[in-house]
Amino acid sequence: MNSTILTPSWPAPNNVQACMTLRNTPDDYLQQLPATPNWLKQVHGINTVCVDNLTAEIPVADAAYSFSPNKICVVRTADCLPVLLCDKQGTQVAAIHAGWRGLAAGVIAATLSNLTAKPAKILAWLGPAIGPQVFEVGHDVLENFLTNGWQQAQLDLAFVPQVNNKYLADLYYLARIELQQAGVLAENIYATEACTYSDPQRFYSYRRSAETARMASLIWLK
Repeated sequence: MNSTILTPSWPAPNNVQACMTLRNTPDDYLQQLPATPNWLKQVHGINTVCVDNLTAEIPVADAAYSFSPNKICVVRTADCLPVLLCDKQGTQVAAIHAGWRGLAAGVIAATLSNLTAKPAKILAWLGPAIGPQVFEVGHDVLENFLTNGWQQAQLDLAFVPQVNNKYLADLYYLARIELQQAGVLAENIYATEACTYSDPQRFYSYRRSAETARMASLIWLK
């Protein structure tokens, strides 16, 4: 495996191409792709855009999907969770920027609602994000999930109380809940669970260094 590119370990169809750039990915990597990636202006929301017929203007969205060959969906992250989706038949793909705000508001469910494949036929890959052992948040983050209709019982395992009235939050667990509630089967969810904060050699981390670049998670149909 190329040590400068992270390739998802999941049983995606052969015509589904997916990867994630790392800190040491060469600058010319994007020039080697079959097309120019469809960049988004990410705002931690739930807007989802189809990249098949985009104009030159960069859309404001936190997720992208495609049904056409060589239309590259991409999201950028540096602690938030990148989520890649494809169907088992290899007819559609999606990329999601899933920080805690997006997860609370339902960005994964919003993306799945735009795909034509049944959720039970969808594969999901959860890329590197800040890990639950270091992602400390305040009570306001937990309240945000509750305000968005999440049940306390769903959140008990995702928010571990600390002695300083903070919580350690688990983005991976939250994403799994949202995926499964939307109908994606647990056995079709794959994850690296690598921690961006704890691995400065491979990953950028906003929490570790606010002035930082981003990794790109890309997916497209050949």
